[in-house]
Amino acid sequence: MPPSKLALTDLLPLHNSTVKIPRLGFGIYQSPTNVCISSCLTALRSGYRHIDSAQFYSNEAEMGEAARQSGIPRNEVFLTTKIMSAGGSAEKTYKKCLDSVQKIDGENGYVDLFLIHTPSGGPAAVKEMYQALEKLESEGKARSIGVSNFGVGHIEGMKKYARIWPPHVNQIELHPWNQQRTIVEYCNQNGIVIEAYCPLVRNLKAHDQTLVDMSKKHDKTTAQILIRYSLQKGWVSLPKSDTPSRIEANADVYGFSLSDEDMQTLDSLDQGAEGAIVQAVKN
Repeated sequence: MPPSKLALTDLLPLHNSTVKIPRLGFGIYQSPTNVCISSCLTALRSGYRHIDSAQFYSNEAEMGEAARQSGIPRNEVFLTTKIMSAGGSAEKTYKKCLDSVQKIDGENGYVDLFLIHTPSGGPAAVKEMYQALEKLESEGKARSIGVSNFGVGHIEGMKKYARIWPPHVNQIELHPWNQQRTIVEYCNQNGIVIEAYCPLVRNLKAHDQTLVDMSKKHDKTTAQILIRYSLQKGWVSLPKSDTPSRIEANADVYGFSLSDEDMQTLDSLDQGAEGAIVQAVKN
């Protein structure tokens, strides 16, 4: 899709699935429970239709409550969560996942995407978690499944047992300073949709001169430049904020486009952190 044609309503089809994922998502890592519902409602009013939570975030219930309070039909809101660690047995791990689904969407509910948060625990733990997700998918409790913070070796290792391979999604940290080109290329070659978390670099680069100059050129915030960059790279972008004005601004990234020269300039900022696929959770 040409950059100028991007729209807030854009969806990406997931490989070997009927599911389509919204290109812009709303991350709620470290969104406190007392403000999370309000932040999610602001996002939904601003046009987001995709919210990303996790067991580790301790705000799955708030995400689900916001979706209900919004009045938007459930099938129009894409809800994601992640399992942090295996439960010690196939049944216990499955129960941990089912608990999340029920917390988010009730007894007969579902999530749109369920991810393994990190490959920590080793291959046996990853297998246990992934097979639990496959069971959820077969029961209609998870419409799609995938992984997060996985490298090439982790995903290749899943071929031995996975019924659903490749995983539908790999969610990794991506922004101009951390482009993880090896795993990105691998995912592109294998039809795995890439989700970019921390596209705003935790606000650590807000005063970077290259970024500031580009924001002035386009009369946009540095955050808007970074979100637009990730969308034009073909990634699903997951910006996070609990400030209403920023939540709204971060969805307003469709009235301009970055030129090829702009994209190349941002690409040149990559610090070559191929080792950034992490075993510890950063998001």
